[in-house]
Amino acid sequence: MGADVASEITGQDYGRIAGRIRDYIRQQISEARADGLVLGLSGGIDSAVLAYLCRTDGLLEKTLAIMMPDTTVTPESETADAQRIISILGMQYKLVDIAPILREYCMYLEPNAGARANLAARVRSNILYYYANAKNLLVLGSSDRSEHLIGYFTKYGDGASDVAPIVSLYKTQVRGLARHLGVPDSIIGKKSSPFLRKGDEAEAEIGATYEEIDSVLWCAIEKGMPAEAAAEAARVDAARAQDILGMNRSSRHKREPPAREDLGQAYDAR
Repeated sequence: MGADVASEITGQDYGRIAGRIRDYIRQQISEARADGLVLGLSGGIDSAVLAYLCRTDGLLEKTLAIMMPDTTVTPESETADAQRIISILGMQYKLVDIAPILREYCMYLEPNAGARANLAARVRSNILYYYANAKNLLVLGSSDRSEHLIGYFTKYGDGASDVAPIVSLYKTQVRGLARHLGVPDSIIGKKSSPFLRKGDEAEAEIGATYEEIDSVLWCAIEKGMPAEAAAEAARVDAARAQDILGMNRSSRHKREPPAREDLGQAYDAR
């Protein structure tokens, strides 16, 4: 990432951003006539930032955190980080091991490792919406702009939510906001992973660092540069920049409503 581009992306007023997000969340609760919020707390930076954003009068007591490890995949350290956040903030929480749920599903389905990984994300979404329905809560989404724009999320899984407070912030900006909020350095600095498969790491799966992703997308999308100019300004290899922009194009269906055929006058309503 070029130094100039990096400073453009990360040089934000994070106090102002935190205040705006909190006001937005309160507004959404009010408009929906909801009683509060539910969030999936993994121990990663994105969900940790959501938890810390709720660390304010009027929100914390209305927020339910749910830890949903798949104990066949999720490292114990990850659940320990989530529990540490809960202890620091004094949050209401529930712990649900999704491994038995997945095992039951897989008794009736043909084996497929990739599909099982996405199933885990969708099971978590189902549990969040179960509690949202049961307690009149809104589901907080933890997608950041980097992962949202390249489609690094499961459709109807971790991409499903009622309120997406940090979806306009790139990952490197989320890190800056995390520092401002006081999220522990050990959580800010660790490698991101959805823990849908053993040993997976986000940057290794994607094939680029978040610094590269953010700088290319910032130049191409926020500043409207052509691909070659974006790669040059971001100081990212041209082929890698094309890969990042290709992920943005191919994942468009994940970010938009389902494609529909408008039959118009061709439809016979008889």
